[in-house]
Amino acid sequence: MQPKFSEDVVPLSDLKINPVKIVNHAKDSHRPILVTSRGRGIAVVQGLDEYEKSIEELAFIKAVVKGMLDIKEGNKSDISDVKARLGL
Repeated sequence: MQPKFSEDVVPLSDLKINPVKIVNHAKDSHRPILVTSRGRGIAVVQGLDEYEKSIEELAFIKAVVKGMLDIKEGNKSDISDVKARLGL
């Protein structure tokens, strides 16, 4: 989910003062929180569920791209060959 800059950018000092508030906001909003220091982004706080979902989506996209490149390079198998290899 896209961050709302009006709500999801917090200075490092706020994180130091009340980390539970920042972590709960990230978890409840399902949006990453950008932590800044001197006006520059230094870290992202993200709920665990959203992080795991992002990792899974990235792995899926990478697998799709790899498959598309394999097809483009001619690395493909006939369905009957695949079934035979799998013992189906």
